[in-house]
Amino acid sequence: MSAGVLLVIAALIPAMVLHELAHGLVAWWLGDDTAKSRGRLTLNPLKHIDKFGSILLPLLLAAGQIAAFGQVRFLYGWAKPVPVNFHNLRWGRYRDPRRLMGLVALAGPASNFVQAIFGGLALHGGSFTDFWLFYIEINLVIGLFNLTPLLPLDGGRILLALLPLPLARGYARLEKYGLLLVFVVLFGIPLLLPGGYDPVNMALNKILPLAENMVLTLTGNANGS
Repeated sequence: MSAGVLLVIAALIPAMVLHELAHGLVAWWLGDDTAKSRGRLTLNPLKHIDKFGSILLPLLLAAGQIAAFGQVRFLYGWAKPVPVNFHNLRWGRYRDPRRLMGLVALAGPASNFVQAIFGGLALHGGSFTDFWLFYIEINLVIGLFNLTPLLPLDGGRILLALLPLPLARGYARLEKYGLLLVFVVLFGIPLLLPGGYDPVNMALNKILPLAENMVLTLTGNANGS
């Protein structure tokens, strides 16, 4: 197993585990103990990892890109979704499960952005620089990608919480096609359109350097280095 693949595993597992744990913790704080009762409020990666989505698919993507380009340009994967009974969600006397579910959804990407900042702070230690730089990048990719406003991604649930109720009802009906649409955007469009048009990579290539520079600057790594 190459050093690049090991780097992917070492960064991807905590990024995904803490993402899902954040969902479960916020749901618990808002009154739903479904994740807790099923043993998902844990740092044990075995409780969160999906064999295909968390390990096999990212490794295949990483190995293919390292072989083709000498570096990992983009990764996609997922952990087991934390179970949430949104009907239980409440904030004091405030009970609006749809909108509170938006907070639960936001917790996942927010945890990745916090992890990216932690990676920037860890750079000051002067050790494992390559790992921490990759850790920042992978967390930003996961956080930004999950903010895509498509169900079942977190961004889709956030949008669902913000839309007026009539529009939200119509939008929610699209969820059964959401995962298919995500795969079409990720893999179908680049394969089928001439010139390998890849909207996800194009967007990340523009946004990711700005986000990385912001994290490095905020954490005192002057000029993003």
